[in-house]
Amino acid sequence: MMALLEGTAWVLGDHVNTDVIIAAKYLVSSDPKTLALHCFESIDPDIARRFQPGDIVVAGENFGCGSSREHAVLALLGLRAACVIARSYGQIFYRNAFNQGLLLLDASMPSEAVRAGDRLQVDVARTCVKNLSQQREFAVSPVPEVMQAIINAGGLIPYVLRKRTYR
Repeated sequence: MMALLEGTAWVLGDHVNTDVIIAAKYLVSSDPKTLALHCFESIDPDIARRFQPGDIVVAGENFGCGSSREHAVLALLGLRAACVIARSYGQIFYRNAFNQGLLLLDASMPSEAVRAGDRLQVDVARTCVKNLSQQREFAVSPVPEVMQAIINAGGLIPYVLRKRTYR
């Protein structure tokens, strides 16, 4: 089971597309650390420098919409984001994230539930997020067990390799 996660919230809006997560000009690399240097650059050129391992991306509707580029997930993994919490996700991004080991949580939270810089504590097992800065709590949708197993394994390929039996 996943541990309790705690980090600072980076709040983004609705319809953050994969080109905003990582611009196409950086797709010459597939190294997560290199991509992380340019993650969200069009929103804030210094975000990668200020983002700390374990911080949490919080967004609105349709996070990760747009292209099917896996680099968007790699950039977030390179930032060492603990997870992304959003109201909804682009379908291809959602699958890419779990396939590569990035935890996504669905939340129907009110817009004022999290402000930039708030300290969040995520309890995947209890399906809740505590906003430690505002002393508020809100629910997230449960992550299916198989998806948790994929995340815990580090992505789909490590998960399948662990499950594979040799004859």
